[in-house]
Amino acid sequence: MRRISRLTQIAVGVTGLALAATACGGTSSEKNSGGEGKSDLGLAIAYDVGGRGDQSFNDSAYEGLVKSEKEFGYKTADQEPKDGESDDDKAQRLSNLAKAGYNPVVGIGYAYGPAMTEVSKKFPKTTFGIVDSVVEGKNVASLVFAENESSYLAGVAAAKATKTNHVGFVGGVDNELINKFQAGFEQGVADTKKGIKVDVQYLDEDPAKGFASPDLGEAAAGKQLEDGADVLYHAAGLSGQGVIKAAAEQKKWVIGVDSDQYKQQSLAKYKDYILTSALKEVGGSVYALAKSVKDGKPLSGVQTFDLKVDGVGASESNPKFQEIAGLADAVAKAKKGIIDGTIKVDTKPKK
Repeated sequence: MRRISRLTQIAVGVTGLALAATACGGTSSEKNSGGEGKSDLGLAIAYDVGGRGDQSFNDSAYEGLVKSEKEFGYKTADQEPKDGESDDDKAQRLSNLAKAGYNPVVGIGYAYGPAMTEVSKKFPKTTFGIVDSVVEGKNVASLVFAENESSYLAGVAAAKATKTNHVGFVGGVDNELINKFQAGFEQGVADTKKGIKVDVQYLDEDPAKGFASPDLGEAAAGKQLEDGADVLYHAAGLSGQGVIKAAAEQKKWVIGVDSDQYKQQSLAKYKDYILTSALKEVGGSVYALAKSVKDGKPLSGVQTFDLKVDGVGASESNPKFQEIAGLADAVAKAKKGIIDGTIKVDTKPKK
């Protein structure tokens, strides 16, 4: 499958860059795990808010775990977050996985930052990874992404697809990370066609609500559609399923995020209206880290997954992506410009 091959491609690309730049180097399921005290059992991941089944961010991470298990014969474990959990709860989860002998141990999401800082110091022989945050430590790989670049491509697609010259962005939480999605999207829209209105709505300041409440996403999308937007883009995790539902039910375009949401089984009844998805290969980053540990050259430091290493991108699964006049060519041109540096993409919204 194309997505699995992307995981391999990303691992090869990122590992090559890393060797040049950084030579230093409650359970939802548990597969073939060993007992206490064993070493290097394999890969373990701890999910972010929304957990496995969000058809987006966390599910992308799970794909990396599955790929690692199949390719390396890894024993793997994946663990779900608890509602309203504290940093201490996260630290205990990471500690338990390290004690059990898993290596690497990956926290999916910036919320693991404080816990990762604490736990990685206690287990210096274990390689840790954290997605969407930078944590200092010789045994920590900070897996970060150029979300603004993939969002720029989403903005180009939206500008080419809109008939009302009015589009919308729905973010889970108004923070620095999700602002990158907004900034790239708005710039992509503006650079493609002047005068398009972009509505922006954030769902909640609490990540547990902002990223895990499809009803909030549906309500926000409904308002934007009512106001005249005919293409919506979400960066809202599980909440984004509500955005997709609202747009599809009104037969308007929606752009997914992180995973190729056109291909997600639970969203199949809406897929005809999922124009594209701004891909963020969390699974690729998890796989790259697992491969580096397996190869005896564990990644550490900041590892950036951008368009150059195929770590972000735009999906083309929906046939309409090719059928809308000029859309595919405009996205391809924008991708080339970002990679060769002629297009500089903002990381912060202008307003």
